Formats: sequence, structure tokens, C-alpha cells
Amino acid sequence: MEELKLFGSFISPFSRRVEWALKLKGIEYEFVGEDIINKSPSLLKYNSVHKKFPVLLHNGKPIVVSLVILEYIEETWKENPLLPDDPHEKAMARFWAKFIDEKSLALGRIAFFSQGEEREKALELTWEALKTLDEEIKGKKFFGGENIGLVDLVAGVIAYWFPVFDEIADLNLLFEQKFPSLYAWRENFIKVPAIKENILPQDQMLAIYRERKKKLLQIPTNE
Repeated sequence: MEELKLFGSFISPFSRRVEWALKLKGIEYEFVGEDIINKSPSLLKYNSVHKKFPVLLHNGKPIVVSLVILEYIEETWKENPLLPDDPHEKAMARFWAKFIDEKSLALGRIAFFSQGEEREKALELTWEALKTLDEEIKGKKFFGGENIGLVDLVAGVIAYWFPVFDEIADLNLLFEQKFPSLYAWRENFIKVPAIKENILPQDQMLAIYRERKKKLLQIPTNE
């Protein structure tokens, strides 16, 4: 019998994207909850380089970094593919996944946790990135077409976490008038059962991130 464990956090978009992939493929696994500050000895052992989650442990072998884990899942379990077969389309999917992490998620987090000029600059750059994504998703149900795929899972941070950031910090990261195509994509994304059934309720997310924002404005984090 295969051993499959996922070390992560319920509030982490990096952990959630991996969970969604496993759920979409119908793969059974054990979830091991981690604390952001007090990480377990097992996590530190299996990811001794970055000391971060998520970590996927497959038959005693660890795989780290969420994008790498997603690719590993895709290559190991072929059912319900998350990437297209065409080499160019596959390369473009990898490009957009990287774009989302580097240009949308990273900048959106800076805008949420910072103040003053740093916040405004990060916010402006995040809007630019979201506008690019809005153009890319125009006329499509999901980023790859009719079926949910790897890019959508990575973009899940926009669907679930950005609205939380908006309500707490008034960032206007995602609203229908400014990014209509991206907003329509979000409506399709959150209706997928594997997504909808595997996320914390928004009121819990709001309470957690309000507290995190208070603390992390003063305490540095390497998450």
C-alpha cells in the first residue's frame, strides 16, 4: 500500500493547491497540519533546505515546493490530467503558473502586509498583473479551456485569498467592474466540488488573516 502524506496548513494557498490536485485526481492521502511558526521536526527533516510547507511524502520520499509537487502529482498519477498533452500548451501553462506566483501572489502579499509607499507600489504592480491575467482568461471557462487544470489551482489564491485581503485591507484586488473575465473565472472555479469542499469558510479565513496581519506587520516571516 502506498504511503502518501501532505504536510501543510489549512490557510496556506500553497498547501491548498496541492490538496486540490490530489482531490481532483481522487488520490487518498493523510494530511499533517503544520503551524506556521512552530514547524514540526518531521517537516524540518523532510524540507531541510527551505524549512517550509507544503511537503508531499510519497513512500518515504519527500517532494517540496508546491509547483514541483503539482508536476510530480501529474506525472505519477495520470488520471484527470492537469496539464495539456501539447508541448507548447504545456509550456504556456507552466509560464502562467510561474507568472501568478511571482507577479500576483507575491505582490499581493506585499500589498496586504505592508503600509505606505511600499503598499501602494505593490498594489499598483498587482493590478497590472491581474489585468494581464484578465486578458488571458477572456472568453474561457478555465485557463486551459473547458477543464480545470494546474494554472487554475495556482490561481486559486486569487479566487479565495484575494477577496479576504480585499475585505481586511481594502485593496480592491478582485472585483467585477475592474477585472470582469477574471471575476467570471472565479465564479466557475469556486463551483468545482473538489475546490468548494476543501477550503475554510470565509469568516474563519477573515479572522485568521486579521490576526496574522496584526502580528506580521511587526514580526518578520519567511513563509
